[in-house]
Amino acid sequence: MYKKFILVVSAYLLFVSMGPAFSTIGLTLVPKAEAQSLKDVFHKVNPAVVVITTKKGGFASVIPQAPLIESGLGSGIVISKKGLVMTAAHVVQDADEVMVHFLDKTEVPAKVVSTSPQADVTLLKLDYVPDNLQVVELGDSDRVRTGDMVFVVGAPYGVEHTLTVGYLSGRRQSVGVCKQLTPIEFLQTDAAINMGNSGGPMFNMNGELIGIVSHILSRSGGSEGLGFATSINTAKELLSEKESFWVGLNAFLVQGALAEALNVPQDAALLIQRVAHGSPAHKLGLRPSEIPIQIGNQRLFIGGDIILEVQGMLISSDAKETCDIRDNVGRLNHGDSIVFKVLRGGTILNLSTSR
Repeated sequence: MYKKFILVVSAYLLFVSMGPAFSTIGLTLVPKAEAQSLKDVFHKVNPAVVVITTKKGGFASVIPQAPLIESGLGSGIVISKKGLVMTAAHVVQDADEVMVHFLDKTEVPAKVVSTSPQADVTLLKLDYVPDNLQVVELGDSDRVRTGDMVFVVGAPYGVEHTLTVGYLSGRRQSVGVCKQLTPIEFLQTDAAINMGNSGGPMFNMNGELIGIVSHILSRSGGSEGLGFATSINTAKELLSEKESFWVGLNAFLVQGALAEALNVPQDAALLIQRVAHGSPAHKLGLRPSEIPIQIGNQRLFIGGDIILEVQGMLISSDAKETCDIRDNVGRLNHGDSIVFKVLRGGTILNLSTSR
């Protein structure tokens, strides 16, 4: 009996000491099967994952009015045979050029057709549809639950088509001062997400798209287990069904002493920082700022148009009035008219787009 006990204990200690090397033991058939399944799913969806690079025109901070081209990097996912690609809004929001890079090294220019900065999602349309375009299957993000395994594919730090795996850690509603016309939900995950993953897909273990990677909460700047993706149901409603309006500009709220210094004839206004080439803002002639200045830790540009009103609504530092403007613009659809009143070189102008 004593010898039998020794044999059992010895076998147990040998099993534990082998650690990861115990893959030859029959008990590990389930983990191996799961790993094999993930490998198969990854290779199935990977051709639909794309890398997105952008170019933005700007001005150097060292030499005033010296042209500067800024490059950006993100990820995306093909959702339609018509050449529609989803990504994060902040990746392409004010870009002059957007290029989509496929797994087979094909490169295709693309343009923004719909966007929601609040939800951080954008829909791109390829300039042409390449041969053998692979499309992902859209899932139902309402059906995923905390504790479900998920995986993310993207280009962290430019390392293309990288797979990271984790769990759905929670479901979070967008918190802000404005009431959302459409509820915005973010899916939280501990799957590693880093710079370059933005706009990339989050999948369930069946390879169905359930989210678009948005951002991380991090003190170090790297992944710390707090990553967030816009739920695919939110993205579908805002981009595919509603076609949220894309203006194509980046602006800075000026108020108080800075507003006075810029001769703004009201309490607050929006100083245009950047205008995306080919965007509605560009087509109606809005001019970006070009002269760099530093105010405390804030770096910005002055000298461009200053927006006083949008759709007849005065720009204000009041939170409620700001929400009213955002909601008003949020109701616009792709192709709708938008009206700006701007201050340009001491002259007030009215600029508008039309169908």
